[in-house]
Amino acid sequence: TPMRADGSVDLDGAQRLATHLVDNLAHDGLIINGTTGESATTTDEENFDLIRVVVEAVGDRATLVAGVGSNDTAHSVFSARGALKVGAHAVMAVSPYYNRPPQEGLIQHFKAIADATDLPLIVYDIPKRTGVAIETETLVRIAEHPRVIAYKDAKGDLDASQWGMARTDLAWYSGDDILNLPLLALGAAGMIS
Repeated sequence: TPMRADGSVDLDGAQRLATHLVDNLAHDGLIINGTTGESATTTDEENFDLIRVVVEAVGDRATLVAGVGSNDTAHSVFSARGALKVGAHAVMAVSPYYNRPPQEGLIQHFKAIADATDLPLIVYDIPKRTGVAIETETLVRIAEHPRVIAYKDAKGDLDASQWGMARTDLAWYSGDDILNLPLLALGAAGMIS
């Protein structure tokens, strides 16, 4: 997230960066407010402003995915609805971090987010950060929702990845750079990196 020296979000810089990534580096999608950026420390208003200005800058030249995940389902739903209002094309939600919900809790969390809007949802699994992995049987159930269309895999378990790919129709994305090539060899659609 481009920031100014005073700690405020640089919306003009975000537009320039998004345009550069799409027009000069051939990115076909951008994650706005992903967990690798500053989304944990920016306000809801700043997050919505970032989505809005990137949509204005890039339009339909790339798929614009808003990170809406948090450890609070109600807040994730609020963020998904806000992302829709400012023009996001899809949303991505990480498993609730710190709470370490049971598998049924994960199902209900992602279902609530998917039900909140008509936007496609990417499920993000990074157990090293969240404290809980999405088990394959759980992912199969989550994938039954018609708006759950993809999975960002940062689990680091190629056996689980292969089994999940075989059991769902999800577009599979590597979320762990070291596993980009192995996951692509298994049939992943690409990487969110």
